Amino acid sequence: MQLEYQSQIQKVISTLKEDLPTLFERDISYDIYTQDIYFQDPINKYTGKFQYRIVYWTLRFHAKAFFKKINFDLHDVHQSTEDTIVAKWTVRGNLRFPWKAEILFDGYSNYKLTPEALIFEHIDTWESKPKEILRQFLPKNS
Repeated sequence: MQLEYQSQIQKVISTLKEDLPTLFERDISYDIYTQDIYFQDPINKYTGKFQYRIVYWTLRFHAKAFFKKINFDLHDVHQSTEDTIVAKWTVRGNLRFPWKAEILFDGYSNYKLTPEALIFEHIDTWESKPKEILRQFLPKNS
């Protein structure tokens, strides 16, 4: 049983390592999440796989609409406790504004696992406050 659990955790980690760097370009795999997945970041809270899919659709939509270039740099994904996986990352991009506007912020994602090693909770923490991130959108002389 423990061997199966660890094997499933390795599958979750490898799926996250594959999906996260391209989340602004293509959809992620949803088979590692429960139907009632809970998502929270500093400005949003959602429950359910359908809502979770909308989170990622919205990220891709806004990436294409507002950015000339945007990257999700994945630095590390590891199992921090028996039922938790942590991913550390940086978002950086160039906005489609007449002035030079760049976005850059670091964060990490905590993924909580069921006894079957499926993700039932995804909490994002940003190293900067949302206001500080939004301020990056403004012209530098503002």
